[in-house]
Amino acid sequence: MGLFDVHAHLTSPRFEEPASALIERAEKAGLTTIISNGLNIQDNQATLALAQKFSIVRPALGLYPVDAVLPEMEKEGVDYPREDACVATAEETIEWLENHIDDAFAIGEIGLDHHWVPESCWHRQEEIFRQLVQVAMKADLPIIIHTRKAERRAFEILSEMKAPRVNWHCYSSRLKLARKIAEAGHFLSIPANARRSETFTGMLRTLPRQQVLLETDCPYLSPTPGTLNEPQFVAQTLEYAAELWGETKESAQEIVEDNFVSLFGTEP
Repeated sequence: MGLFDVHAHLTSPRFEEPASALIERAEKAGLTTIISNGLNIQDNQATLALAQKFSIVRPALGLYPVDAVLPEMEKEGVDYPREDACVATAEETIEWLENHIDDAFAIGEIGLDHHWVPESCWHRQEEIFRQLVQVAMKADLPIIIHTRKAERRAFEILSEMKAPRVNWHCYSSRLKLARKIAEAGHFLSIPANARRSETFTGMLRTLPRQQVLLETDCPYLSPTPGTLNEPQFVAQTLEYAAELWGETKESAQEIVEDNFVSLFGTEP
């Protein structure tokens, strides 16, 4: 069996050590697949380079929902804290994605963000989101969704567009909506801080097990506060899921591995 992390940021500038060190520790923890998610053209390029160097890394190429409307936000005077520079427009990024679609394992992360993005930019953000979903559907690729305070609207759009292969990364809204999302056949990935999160614990307890995947969102959401997260820690989430489900670690891993195959069409 293979253990996996469906949402990591191995290219994050927060990591002071090379990605090879993170990957080595992940492999020792039993991981066979890490899906590293890109945020913009520059990050997508770095993600592709990493995937070419390490077979364990699968590239998800995307456009972060805030990056998608940065020019519009700047006109509104919104001061958004950034860790790296995004110099390409949404149109340029979509064209780049279409030109590199054969290199993508998934499209992500993409989605809607109503936390940082002002309401005046929501319509434009939705236009870009729809275009990105269409790119993924045309290529028959899974979609990895980021939402923040816009979960219901994102679900409405994905349902309207009949997107068939969707994973919701780090979902943090109401459990009732999470159950509807799962009932629609979408997957939801649980991050490594689940044991100390009431929301993610509730999701593990109540969601259909056949719709659950594992992630870290590293370097964020570490199981230990004040430290950087990394892919090796999905092993801890697997153990926690097994406890909550009353399963052995091996049977819990078989469940989530089958879920990975259902979404991505290949073994982790």
